[in-house]
Amino acid sequence: MNPPTAKQTEPAMRPPATPDPGKRRFLYKLSGVIAGGMFIDGFILGGIGLVMPALTADLGLSFAWQGLIGASALIGIFLGGPLGGYLADKIGRKPMFTIDLAIFLAGSAAQFFVAEAWQLFVIRLVMGMAIGADYAIGWPLLAEFSPARMRGKLLAFQEVAWYIGYLVSYAVGYYMSSVFTADWRIILGMSTVPSLIVFLLRLGTPESPRWLMSKGRVQEGLAIAEKYMEEAEVLDVTNEVRGSTSVWRLFSPQYRKATAFVCIYWVCNVTPYFAIATFAPIVLESTGIEDGLTGALALNGVVVAGALTSMFLIEKVGRRKLAIPPMWIGAGALIIIGLFAHVSPIIILACFIIFSFANAVSTALTGVYPGEVFPTEIRGAGVGFATAVSRVGAAAGTFLLPLSISGLGIGTTMLFAAGICVIGALVSQRLAPETKGLSLNAASAPASASV
Repeated sequence: MNPPTAKQTEPAMRPPATPDPGKRRFLYKLSGVIAGGMFIDGFILGGIGLVMPALTADLGLSFAWQGLIGASALIGIFLGGPLGGYLADKIGRKPMFTIDLAIFLAGSAAQFFVAEAWQLFVIRLVMGMAIGADYAIGWPLLAEFSPARMRGKLLAFQEVAWYIGYLVSYAVGYYMSSVFTADWRIILGMSTVPSLIVFLLRLGTPESPRWLMSKGRVQEGLAIAEKYMEEAEVLDVTNEVRGSTSVWRLFSPQYRKATAFVCIYWVCNVTPYFAIATFAPIVLESTGIEDGLTGALALNGVVVAGALTSMFLIEKVGRRKLAIPPMWIGAGALIIIGLFAHVSPIIILACFIIFSFANAVSTALTGVYPGEVFPTEIRGAGVGFATAVSRVGAAAGTFLLPLSISGLGIGTTMLFAAGICVIGALVSQRLAPETKGLSLNAASAPASASV
């Protein structure tokens, strides 16, 4: 999986075709309804930390139950990603695209009626499974409809939506709990509103023509492709070949480097982020910044800006320039915090802002690469497996950070986080491909077929 040469990454020169307004509207709507799932994911993960004190007092939670409920959605995503990806590859993107959100919608509504700890754990576990499945269904579907010239931007937008969902949940939850003293059930159950809207908008979404072609349903696939896709992409769809949907192909000689790359890259981006974002008030207050909650909200605003930057630049500068340098910058910022944690709160805050922005730029690529580097017949499985592995990192970072701060101190903890960023940068330097301008078939070509 060495980076292709400049000659390979440049698309063939041809007169630009006039985009069909109807096809463009469909593509934007599809991107929006998939981003809705990402918004919901960020929303449910961003709000639980704020209501944890209230629900702990109300339900009399032990430390064990606090940990289980806090991690329940992450555990669900770990389980739901591979399962949803397998089913999306096996029975199709279209049926799973609405089923998974219907499950999430039911779970969101059920949060209004929680009476015991185990009920909330089970509900959020199921919700997490639905969201994990949505990663493995939505991203492949969007990649399979998108033209090469816009694919990276549309996929990167999904991470922007996740960050916005996280920020909105954090801000709304804080406002409702502090100003209105709203019950924690109402705060958690608010995810019902965006879930219902997105569910209704998803009804009627067509099946992926690439998936149909990969199953030998040629006429159906071509009909959908010609109705919704640009001419160059229709031609690429006709080159789809039938292949095995076995998940073991992810670890075959042709795709094991791609699998290793997306998993390691994703883990090394989200592990420091989840740890720092989840406990941002604690981290900031431990460095001398008194209003840790306000600082945390500001940092979440910074990550939205970083993700937007990546989205707007990805088709101009390519994937590798947005994937690798920001990881080194983030590592440097965390090293400064680790070495000078008790020198100046202003310096620490500046470094946290730099890390948050740089991390968001590179993390936006975790929404791009998994949808590009696997072929249609295992694209869902590939995204689902990478999703599961990434959530191991997210859960580990969330669980270990408070233990590390109390046992080792803020300085050593930040140096460990910097080390994770360095690992991600080194692996990306070696394995990250440049897929800018490539058709989806070319981007997902086996390693043995590429330079």
